[in-house]
Amino acid sequence: MCIRDRLSIFILSDSLGNTAEHVAGAAIAQFQSDAFTVKKFPYIKEDTPFDYIFSEILRAPDKIILHTIVKKELVQKISKFATENNIRCLDLLTPVLDSIESVIGEAPLQETGMLRKLNDRYFKRVESVEFAVKYDDGKDPRGVLKADLVIIGVSRTSKTPLSMYLANKNIKVANIPLVPEAKVPQELFQIPSKKIVGLTNSPEKLNEIRTERLRALGLSTANAGENKYANMDRILEEIEFAESLMKKIGCPIINVSNKAIEETAEKIITYLKRNGMKLYNE
Repeated sequence: MCIRDRLSIFILSDSLGNTAEHVAGAAIAQFQSDAFTVKKFPYIKEDTPFDYIFSEILRAPDKIILHTIVKKELVQKISKFATENNIRCLDLLTPVLDSIESVIGEAPLQETGMLRKLNDRYFKRVESVEFAVKYDDGKDPRGVLKADLVIIGVSRTSKTPLSMYLANKNIKVANIPLVPEAKVPQELFQIPSKKIVGLTNSPEKLNEIRTERLRALGLSTANAGENKYANMDRILEEIEFAESLMKKIGCPIINVSNKAIEETAEKIITYLKRNGMKLYNE
């Protein structure tokens, strides 16, 4: 096939143009011919020099236009140009938007780059989850200085599942277990107290949870009261140590007894917002 027979596919987008490019690529793959050229015009806005774009399109002997433009005025401008010049123009978004609107009765936002924003949120979430895993259970106290939020508390106060839940809200969380014999990371005193939340629980609930934990590990629970981990005096000592430290730091203390992870998380999110933290997924 000679050069004049090549089909030029012009992609117009108000964002990167990846969506239309993927559609064009999927379509081209269905043909054995390699006589295709693809040219993208991304980030099209009201002040875009359309005369230049239209003149580029008109220079191509054989052409079609694919576009993913959401603003109706721009869609109409492109459609008018294509109609006047007898050019096939495929609007990849409007038919889908119109169909959804007719079903749910809600008008589309007509905001550009929404898919890219969704992708950004997704990768931010992945990053937050990886952060929570890396800095779980005090593995590396340096995470305290990098975290959006630091959760501290005695063992079995749901620090890890809460950290993971909040990570899925795009919040980078490090958690530190508080044990009387363990050295308290100095990093806790190097960050604002508003970035720290303390978790506690009732002694009875901790005793119940820890006894069940021993059973799950296959350890004897016959003398759970004598086992240091589930011993009530030991639990009271840990709670007193932890709450004393939390008061010294000046962070809020949440009693998670009989609270679902979601309920505790909502309390924390409300607290963070009240202290000026802008959540990434908003």
